[in-house]
Order: sequence, then C-alpha cells, then structure tokens
Amino acid sequence: MYVPPSGGYIAISLAIALMFNFLPFHQDILIFRPDFVALTIIYWSINYPHKMGMSIAFIMGLMMDVGNTGILGQHALAYCIVVYLTLVLGRRLRIFNVMQQAPQIGFILFVMQIVTVLVAVSGGSDLPTWYYFFATITGTLLWAPISLLLSTPLKQKSDPNAL
Repeated sequence: MYVPPSGGYIAISLAIALMFNFLPFHQDILIFRPDFVALTIIYWSINYPHKMGMSIAFIMGLMMDVGNTGILGQHALAYCIVVYLTLVLGRRLRIFNVMQQAPQIGFILFVMQIVTVLVAVSGGSDLPTWYYFFATITGTLLWAPISLLLSTPLKQKSDPNAL
C-alpha cells in the first residue's frame, strides 16, 4: 500500500532530477546520460497523474532550456509530449509491472528525443549522430531502479501495534 506523495516530495524529486541533468560529465559519458527529468515526469504522470500535469512539465522544460542554453521551448515541448503520451498510455502502463513498462518508457523517451531533434534542426542545428539515442537505451534500463527509488518513501510503514 502506498501513501500519496506530497507536493513537496514531488518538487524535491524534480529538483534532484534537474540537478542530475546539469551535472558536468566528459563528452564520452554525456552520450549515455538519460534525461532524469523526463524519467521523473514519466513516473509521476503514470502513478499520480492528478499531481503531474503539462504545466509542471512545461516549467521543467523551460528550466532545462535555460540551463542548457538551448532553444527556448525545446525541452518544454518535448516534456509536454511526454506527459501527453503517458496520459494516453496510462492505463496500460499501470497494469504492467516495472519491467514490462520499460519498453514502453523507451518508446516515450525515443519520441521525446525525436521531438527535441526536430526542434533543434528547425532552429538551424546539425543533425546529431546515431549515438545520440544511447540516452534512450540507458533511460529504459534505468526505469526500474528510478521507479523503485521514487516509490520507496511512499510505502506505508507497518503498524507495530496492529494485530
């Protein structure tokens, strides 16, 4: 049984995910870093859709755009599409366990990266190489640990006085 998350817990999890996205890494390692903000938004959109909406995703996307000094609105659009896809696929995702959700999460992350690439290319950037999509694979592989990590504080403690 899970306890509903507070707004503060959701905000802290999104802030930590944003910090993980802004950690400086070497260019070779940076290729494999998944979008932690997107994974966190997906988790909250699947499990508590009434607490995660497009407005929060849009604000987080604007923060990502400002932090990356990219095209303003690029991540905001991508995160809004992520929320839309998780809301559309929400019932299906909720009936599966975490391991069965992973390929579908990978699809959502892939669509998010395609949207990001299309916005960047329309803004005059070059097409990225094929290994740009390694982040989708690592995000899919990290879905189970991140989901477990976010749900652990929400598990209801057993009452020692109960029979």
